[in-house]
Amino acid sequence: MSSAPATSIAAARAELAPTGVLRAGLNFSNFLITKRDPATGAIGGVAADLAHEIGRRLGVPVAFVGYETPGQMADAAQSGVWDIAFLGAEPLRAQQIAFSAAYLEIEATYLVPAGSKVQSVDEVDRAGMRISVSNKSAYELYLTRSLKHAELVKIDGADASFDVFVAENMDALAGLRPRLVTEAEKLPGSRVLAGRFTAIQQAIGTARNGADGTARSGAGAAYLRTFVEEAKAGGLVARALAANGVRGATVAPPAPPA
Repeated sequence: MSSAPATSIAAARAELAPTGVLRAGLNFSNFLITKRDPATGAIGGVAADLAHEIGRRLGVPVAFVGYETPGQMADAAQSGVWDIAFLGAEPLRAQQIAFSAAYLEIEATYLVPAGSKVQSVDEVDRAGMRISVSNKSAYELYLTRSLKHAELVKIDGADASFDVFVAENMDALAGLRPRLVTEAEKLPGSRVLAGRFTAIQQAIGTARNGADGTARSGAGAAYLRTFVEEAKAGGLVARALAANGVRGATVAPPAPPA
């Protein structure tokens, strides 16, 4: 159970579930934390499990709002369509979304084609190199800030970024390690580089302002921060990973003291 007092739970409920339902935004392109049964449409995964637990603690039902890319979900932050969202915490997104600390960390690295002479992550950022990346993903936002020499080719959607990487014979494909391992199986001779250029901080966020633009009290964001720390320390996140058979993600460390 949450250690939050009843008054803070009531304030969080009012802010996180103003319609009486906790509407949770999910990014279906991240197969590590979301699942959707192609036959029945049933939704599951680590993010869904955590959303259900938040709803249980707040005493409200949960409904899911699905997106095919994280960028679409982040762009909807001020629309009032979702109340909480499960996505990578990024400085650009944090302008409109108040994030918890990370509950999961996922390595981001590169896939290189057969015959590539690139051996390390650092070698990718060179003049003349072309990198395919899913537009508005957390790792794209990081690379946009960080790359100094290579050309970043932004493609809408992770599947499409892979297709363009192959079709245009690009030098590298940026992505989350578990997904790249799967993509490498489709390309004989391709390699996922050891190491990482960053670790994506999967967090839970809520809009800083209401749909009318009014600044929120912060009670909902504070509740999510507390929930995430309790979920990590109490083993809830680890159990969700195990129950969903997730590999390639690790429970994030405790947040530093405020």
